[in-house]
Amino acid sequence: MNTTIIKKLATALFIALMVGGLAACDNQGPAEEAGESIDNSIESAGESLEEMGESIEESAEN
Repeated sequence: MNTTIIKKLATALFIALMVGGLAACDNQGPAEEAGESIDNSIESAGESLEEMGESIEESAEN
């Protein structure tokens, strides 16, 4: 076999394995789900505090 063909086949195989690996990483485990839940909770709490601060500012202005 020609070395160019072997290099092309090796490159194609490598790319196929990488794409397959990335597709397999789509499933979240329990740690990722817990982390996402914590992130969402913190974001929600931050938004609530921001709204409360704006409400206090509006009350102080009136």
